[in-house]
Amino acid sequence: MVLHVDNLSCARGGVPLLEGVTLSLVPGQALVLRGPNGCGKTTLLRTLAGLQPPLAGQISLPPDAVAYAAHADGLKSTLSVAENLRFWAAIYGGGDVAGAIARMNLTQLADRAAQNLSAGQKRRLGLARLLVTGRPVWMLDEPTVSLDAASVALFADVVRDHLAEGGMALMATHIDLGISEARVLDLSPFKARLRAPGTGDSFDEAFL
Repeated sequence: MVLHVDNLSCARGGVPLLEGVTLSLVPGQALVLRGPNGCGKTTLLRTLAGLQPPLAGQISLPPDAVAYAAHADGLKSTLSVAENLRFWAAIYGGGDVAGAIARMNLTQLADRAAQNLSAGQKRRLGLARLLVTGRPVWMLDEPTVSLDAASVALFADVVRDHLAEGGMALMATHIDLGISEARVLDLSPFKARLRAPGTGDSFDEAFL
């Protein structure tokens, strides 16, 4: 399986942000998206994950190949750590819940309700969801937010293991995770050109 993106354009709220984005990713590779705030990193990830349609261009990747982790941790607050992961494992058709708990250093918290976790613990639980999806392509939007240095290192190890098993990762992060397999793509050259009002198409994904 290969992720191939050709001449992609995408928008937020009907305003074009990026155009002409071309990239490829093969098993065992990671790509880190860089650029100033507001340049379109989140919009690109959402488009590639199938959460909004592109303005133009082609994305070659089965939708069910992607596991997407955004700023929200996607947790049920009244469920325990283990119950949350069992829920997501069932959604994705199975997964090693106990292994994910251990891998993200959540064993001592397995029976604690998500609402009683610290911000960093919630983030680790949110990222543990990736491990029960069984999906090969991880798309991650600032995955290290709220994590301390030890947890960042732990997560970096998880990503390395995923790559070693033939997975792929596309990440928007300002943190250097020290992953040698990762290439960097600066999105600044792909900034969309301003167009006069009334030109171009009328697509506005804010209404989808």
